[in-house]
Amino acid sequence: MIVKRPPMGWNTWNTFGPDVNEQIVRESTDAFAELGLKDYGYEYIVIDDCWSKRQRDPETDRLVADPIKFPSGMKSVGDYIHSKGLKFGMYSCTGVRTCADFPGSFDHEYLDAKTFAEWGVDFLKYDNCYKPHTADCQLLYHRMGIALENCGRDILFSACNWGTEDVWTWIRSTGAHMYRSTGDIVDSFQSYYDIAKSQMNKFGYSAENCYNDVDMLTVGMYGKGLVGNAGCGDAEYRQQFILWCMYCAPLMLGCDICKISPEALKLVTNRELIAIDQDEANRPPVWQSHPWNENLRCAFKHLANGEYAMAFYNFSDKDAGVPAMLELFGITSNSGLKARLTDIMTGECIGEFRDYINIQVPTHDVKLFRVKLVK
Repeated sequence: MIVKRPPMGWNTWNTFGPDVNEQIVRESTDAFAELGLKDYGYEYIVIDDCWSKRQRDPETDRLVADPIKFPSGMKSVGDYIHSKGLKFGMYSCTGVRTCADFPGSFDHEYLDAKTFAEWGVDFLKYDNCYKPHTADCQLLYHRMGIALENCGRDILFSACNWGTEDVWTWIRSTGAHMYRSTGDIVDSFQSYYDIAKSQMNKFGYSAENCYNDVDMLTVGMYGKGLVGNAGCGDAEYRQQFILWCMYCAPLMLGCDICKISPEALKLVTNRELIAIDQDEANRPPVWQSHPWNENLRCAFKHLANGEYAMAFYNFSDKDAGVPAMLELFGITSNSGLKARLTDIMTGECIGEFRDYINIQVPTHDVKLFRVKLVK
């Protein structure tokens, strides 16, 4: 299975956590379809932890769906998701128990992969809790990677070890198509900023068929749901979403799809932004920061069509000018080239620049430009 673009979809955890159930999944699937999110590239509906019974079936040793939460069973739920033209995702774990203390897949990888295939699963998020102390993390991801490759169905393998053990250096070898590189996100400015900052120099490992996953988006949560925390404003959600897009990170929504705000929906369906995330070159940005204020940063990214994306981030608590020296991005003063900047959000061309750019950006916001080099 080859995954040519960063995966896009929705995951139950951020909003519903352990309260996930069949009704929530079906209603969210309906909303997902009615909003036309598939037309923008979002296709996976992923059920996270807490979907199963507390113990395996005593006779077959298989995982069993909680009959109270999912009375129709997981195959029926998957069939319903497929009937809407979408793909079905589920969750398990490398350990003997999942992070929420349900049965994990340790020493059951091949049986569980077969079960998931029989249920019609298209995506597996694979967490890393409660593995035996002597068990090698890398080996456990290899086990499930091979199990999925031999289960008779194409299943996207989403590894989630939270960035431990230098995961970016070895995870591609396990067959994973995406890998979590950080701890869990919560719905706050500080959380997404810390996550983004921790990966600024690590996206060189992310490429086609194995993408750096900086966790599910909190866009549109506004402090509600399981990871609601302090919540964010629309400018902060714009900043977060554009960070993820500049990284070519998987775009997994985490808000309540049934109640998504018009502002959040407009943001996550912006085709220009999604095109940057899904750009076939999949190149990471290079960063520069203000000489004496690292909270003012500019990112510069090569695009497949020969143009560039340039994002000016104000992570500080005050409105400020965010500077960029073109020479530090490789555009020297003797190149004979000027950078023509067009605001992606407004379509306005703001001018041509030869050496130095300074963009005024409100606090906790971002300005994003498409850049064409001209003589």
